[in-house]
Amino acid sequence: MAVMEIICNFVTAVTVTAVTKFGNRMKFYNRTSELNELSRIQKLSFESHSRMTVITGRRRIGKTSLAVEATKGEFPTVYLFVSRKNEAALCAEFSQLIMAALDCYVPPETKSFRSLFQMVMELAKTRRFNLIIDEFQEFEKINPSVFSDVQNLWDQYRKESYVNLILMGSVFSMMQRIFEGAKEPLFGRADNIMRLTGFGTDTLKEIMRDYRPGYVNDELLALYSITGGVPKYVELLCENTDLSIGGMFNYIVRDNSPFSDEGKNILIEEFGKDYGIYFSILSCIASGINSQSDIEAALGGISIGGQLRRLVDDYSLIIRHRPIMSKERTQAVRYEISDNFLKFWFRYYDRNQSIVEIRNFVLLRQIIENDYPAFSGMMLERWFRLKMMESYRYSDIGSWWERKKGKEANEIDIVGILAGGKKAVVAEVKRQKRNYDHKLFMAKVERIKAAVLSKYEIEPRLLTLEDM
Repeated sequence: MAVMEIICNFVTAVTVTAVTKFGNRMKFYNRTSELNELSRIQKLSFESHSRMTVITGRRRIGKTSLAVEATKGEFPTVYLFVSRKNEAALCAEFSQLIMAALDCYVPPETKSFRSLFQMVMELAKTRRFNLIIDEFQEFEKINPSVFSDVQNLWDQYRKESYVNLILMGSVFSMMQRIFEGAKEPLFGRADNIMRLTGFGTDTLKEIMRDYRPGYVNDELLALYSITGGVPKYVELLCENTDLSIGGMFNYIVRDNSPFSDEGKNILIEEFGKDYGIYFSILSCIASGINSQSDIEAALGGISIGGQLRRLVDDYSLIIRHRPIMSKERTQAVRYEISDNFLKFWFRYYDRNQSIVEIRNFVLLRQIIENDYPAFSGMMLERWFRLKMMESYRYSDIGSWWERKKGKEANEIDIVGILAGGKKAVVAEVKRQKRNYDHKLFMAKVERIKAAVLSKYEIEPRLLTLEDM
């Protein structure tokens, strides 16, 4: 498990939030545990000595909103956004913001970030304030020595200063390397590392109640399937649609839709010049080709082991699934895109790029609507797994299948091992009850019991839209 997850595994989609509009008032949804943690860190920074917090997570997840909300109060806050400019030009911009926020003087000859950061740390010897640096990883493109400069000055000043330093970034692979790479200058310097994820099930229900009173569960599932709970996407749909399925499709599948290029915009910076092969792999997985051998065959027989490993370990964009309770070295491995929106984008926008290019959104809408029952059925499984995770009642959650004559058989959608005993929940997920075959499912239950759950008390369940 990555250090980032170990240090602050808030798990939890259930605590992440965003800002949405209620008239002229902005409402924050949830974020209770993150705000409490940031408040605790701020208190330590101002009473004891400076602390460094790293907040990371994909674009649109609400990092900035969280940091700004957490630093409201009596103490001043300096917010600096690292855009790709010449370092001197960036420092001139930062100097104005620092002078305005801290009511101090910054000499106009301050042209390097090292000098600016040193001046800020000197101020923090006698003053208490918050310093937020957004898209911190962009210094890699501006001046990579900034990371060493920050490390040296932080080590020099942190024990004798009182700044609450929050560093944020949305290019996950770069942020992970900067703060978790053992050979990197800022390795081990962060006191806390938070990785934000999307809205949880309770928060999405609250949003639906607020914006679409009397909603049906199919509409809730559509919101989850399209956005994955990513705050910005949820906000866009709340502010521009009535949150009906048709309303959401009308907004996302149209000319100038903010969703059309979103997947590309998010990932090209992560992958760099090699993005083509990664996009091809993700497109295969999104379309249901999910084993390494099948992906390699679909891509003309090229070897992709290294890219799959990086997608799992370095980018955290795909998940490696094995049948629950199987050995780690088992060959029965499937890959799945971990981000709901990217799964949606690759399945429809990337896969139908030629249709998008000629702006035939009528045809694209038809493709999505025809496939939506199958896609949302898969997302319904993911919804129930998330609900089970949020309950904190399980020690392991996954699915199970076996191979017979080279083919997968007896697949069970969800298996949850209850914590603290020999009990397991074995569930079939169907959008509608009418599609459920009880006799077939119970035969699968008997098979998994014989194969891996012989010592467990099994609770079989049918989960449908009605159970959301």
